[in-house]
Amino acid sequence: MPPRLALSVIGDDVGPTITEMLSFCAENNVSRLDMRAVEGRSLLGMTLQEVDRIGRQLRSAGITVPTFVSPLLRWPAPGKTPTGGIDGVFDPAMCSAEDPLAHAFDVATVLGASRIRVFTFLRYPGFKPDDLLHTMGKLVDLAGRHASTVEVGNEPGCNIGSLAELRAYFSTWDEPLPWLRPLVDIGNSWSTGQPPSDDDFETLGPMVDVIHLKDPDFDASRTEPMGDGKVPWARELKRLLAHVTVPEVVATMATDSPHDRRNAAARSVAALRRIAEEIGVEIV
Repeated sequence: MPPRLALSVIGDDVGPTITEMLSFCAENNVSRLDMRAVEGRSLLGMTLQEVDRIGRQLRSAGITVPTFVSPLLRWPAPGKTPTGGIDGVFDPAMCSAEDPLAHAFDVATVLGASRIRVFTFLRYPGFKPDDLLHTMGKLVDLAGRHASTVEVGNEPGCNIGSLAELRAYFSTWDEPLPWLRPLVDIGNSWSTGQPPSDDDFETLGPMVDVIHLKDPDFDASRTEPMGDGKVPWARELKRLLAHVTVPEVVATMATDSPHDRRNAAARSVAALRRIAEEIGVEIV
């Protein structure tokens, strides 16, 4: 049996306010929100008191938060010059605490999130997986103390942009590390011109417990609602889920649509439900 998909949506992809997020959930039968920003502010830049007010609003509405979609390491590596531009770069100086890494885990704890999405610094020449050793070591140590899993995402513009690069990174470890997993973003890999290979899914699948879903249209250079872009989602989900070993995977809708975000997210949620039924996967 394939794993179940626990549907979640990135909150600010449907609207900037908690009120808009909650009304979307009610209208679309969604009970999970992965949280990234509220009213244009990253949660990493908020105090824990501000995050707690958000968390209490969500809990009172029956909404759980599987993942804190943090901007950790979506900034230049110390002493390195990025090779290109990327949207949504976070300045660590904007963090409300002295240590952004530790603060991210406190934010996740306050939200009740058991996972934290992280990046791999903005892309620079000569990157090697060992360049992340010290920082990832600190994140894994924090994860163990907070019982929160570090989810390393593949993001164009960062040092790990494709699933091939994500596989190469996780292949450097002699054995799986507790609290460190790959956050597979199939759409991002397609957008780099590197659709996932069988090796990518065979290596990463057994470690996966979260996936991000978006559907790029490469010709138009934009993200479309799921099913309207260029990714063959039914095929790709079947290929990945055949290698997943956990009984349930958080499937997070990350539409990244610049226009009519709420409608794009609603259409994407409906499309995922249709695709899941087509391939015989349960949505919960």
